[in-house]
Amino acid sequence: MGRLWFLVAYLLFSNLQIQISFATEDGFILNMNPDDSKEYPLFKYEGVKIPVPTTGLLYPRESESREVLRLDGLWKMVISDPGDPLQGIREKWFQNTLRKIGREIIPMPVPASYNDITTDDLRDHVGTVWYERTFFVPRSWKGKQRTWLRFSSVHYSAVAWINGRNATSHSIGHLPFEAEISELLSFGAENRITVMCDNRLSNRTIPQGSVSKVATDFGTVPVQSYTFDFFNYAGIQRSVHLYTTPLLYISDLEVTTQLTAKGIGRIDYRVWLNGSKESLGIRPTHLLVQLRDRDGHVAAQQVNKAVYHGTLLVPNVKPWWPYLMHPDPGYLYDLQFDLFAASDEEIKANAPQDVYRLPVGIRSLAWNNESLLLNGKPLYLRGFGRHEDSDIRGKGLDNVLLARDFSLLKWIGANAYRTSHYPYSEESMQFADQHGIMIIDECPAVNIDVFEPQLLEHHMSSLEQLIHRDRNHPSVVAWSVANEPRSHKQGALKYFESLVNYTRDISHGRPLTAAINASPSTCHLAQFLDIVGFNRYNSWYQNSGRTDMIVNLLTTEAQSWRDKFGKPVIQFEYGGDTMEGMHSLPAFIWSEEYQVELFSRHFKAFDELRERKWFIGEFVWNFADFRTAQTITRVGGNKKGVFTRNRQPKEVAHILRWRYFALAKELDQCIVPEDLNLYISKPIHSEL
Repeated sequence: MGRLWFLVAYLLFSNLQIQISFATEDGFILNMNPDDSKEYPLFKYEGVKIPVPTTGLLYPRESESREVLRLDGLWKMVISDPGDPLQGIREKWFQNTLRKIGREIIPMPVPASYNDITTDDLRDHVGTVWYERTFFVPRSWKGKQRTWLRFSSVHYSAVAWINGRNATSHSIGHLPFEAEISELLSFGAENRITVMCDNRLSNRTIPQGSVSKVATDFGTVPVQSYTFDFFNYAGIQRSVHLYTTPLLYISDLEVTTQLTAKGIGRIDYRVWLNGSKESLGIRPTHLLVQLRDRDGHVAAQQVNKAVYHGTLLVPNVKPWWPYLMHPDPGYLYDLQFDLFAASDEEIKANAPQDVYRLPVGIRSLAWNNESLLLNGKPLYLRGFGRHEDSDIRGKGLDNVLLARDFSLLKWIGANAYRTSHYPYSEESMQFADQHGIMIIDECPAVNIDVFEPQLLEHHMSSLEQLIHRDRNHPSVVAWSVANEPRSHKQGALKYFESLVNYTRDISHGRPLTAAINASPSTCHLAQFLDIVGFNRYNSWYQNSGRTDMIVNLLTTEAQSWRDKFGKPVIQFEYGGDTMEGMHSLPAFIWSEEYQVELFSRHFKAFDELRERKWFIGEFVWNFADFRTAQTITRVGGNKKGVFTRNRQPKEVAHILRWRYFALAKELDQCIVPEDLNLYISKPIHSEL
């Protein structure tokens, strides 16, 4: 009897071409669309489990049928004993308020990394911390709708409880997760949410790390070590949402776009619906799909009685263009989905059952062995590697900082950046769409080593979750599968062949790349990629102080990558640490003059490479200074930023701005900002 209602539902909907799933009484999701089964290429790793495809996770947006509440603010937090991180699980701290366990309560803002908030040793804590807050849910939310709890990111792993009952869990930081919690809530009353966050990394996590016991003056303590060069910030680092959906609702959307040869825009969409046992009497009748332009006018529409998928053709389309490639970059339409349904009592559908709006940029993306093309035009990417990093907040989402960063990106004339070395916030992806900034979207696999099946499973899962989250963003022009993996090591060949085979099958119309620091002769990864990206620090980590050893070395290496693999090539990282305000004439390492000279020599090499056509991008490391683990080679963190950590320009930022706008003028005939035409002297000014 437990599954009888599912069979009835199947008969009700079997005459529609529809993707729909229902939760059974024992908690399973049953998928009614047979088209979802896929055959993946043969894996070199036997016994590796293919990740279960992510479902749902649409960004929470208010509409006529949905309400959204944020649980951001000051939460309560307690620190677990580093020597016994799972004590709270054994003692069931989640069953009552954290005040009752007798530990110090720390006010902790969400979203934020917890490490730099207090003045004690929380910064280097290894293990678990516990968050808690109370909240009210309106009485009106009870009944004919579903309530969801959604975390945008918790680093690294998390378990959440509502009113002492398990709600959801997740591992891999920087990625969202959610659960329906209607059955766990007290509507019209106070509720309690408890979250355990664990920042420990191991050889099987993405990224990797290890925890060891170290003897100190105060006893033995766990110490987290890792090879990546940024601080392992932790906590509830992005927003927490409560939101509602109808009982039968739009659970997921997928769009692909292209421009036809006749200048008509095309949008192919796919819709998933989800229902519950309570929605059995509700039958979807049709889907109204409307595309609205920036002024709210309907540019295309369709009534779809099949519900499952469809195509919109858009005459007089306004394409999505990157910044400085068009006078109106980042043009977005609003794609509105209205799901209509009828119940047994009300056969005629009136108001939509559910409404969801998705911003959509219409553009074509293609690539070959020479170029990456957007709307048929070859791209030359110029921008940065970046970090989500700021003083006090760590990697916590900060909309003020986000707005400042995009303002600086546009000021300096960049058209792209790489999300080094993890997925950035969904809000930053939306900013990129709106501003026309292209994204190389990177998963959290940084410096991976010790290749083994379980690591591969987690690596594939991180890429699957990233692609599922970001597949509808027009700003995403490539997926980066790793940063500086030990791709020269034994075991890397079959590992990366399996990883790339899997990822290519779910790549959603984007090329695959990676940031590689191995040599062309030893790398086991580059052969599987569509675009070869490499990191190299000429005149910094090698030949320090010798800016006369950049051009020949760089052009020779880039040509080697091209000769061996025959793919487009990008330099994803170059640069050198610079202390703001430190000056030296003649130039000396760590001085602002040295950073300028180092960049200038790279510019010369890049211009030589650009003439070879297959060299398609230059990315500075880094956009802004950022915090790292404590080492004797880092003075307060990594200082390779063009901007300081508080987002003020170093001298090189002005030089880089000249270059980026000069490239934009040469390649796309953009108008150069007036303040770049500073009057110096008559002969110089006449040349600008």
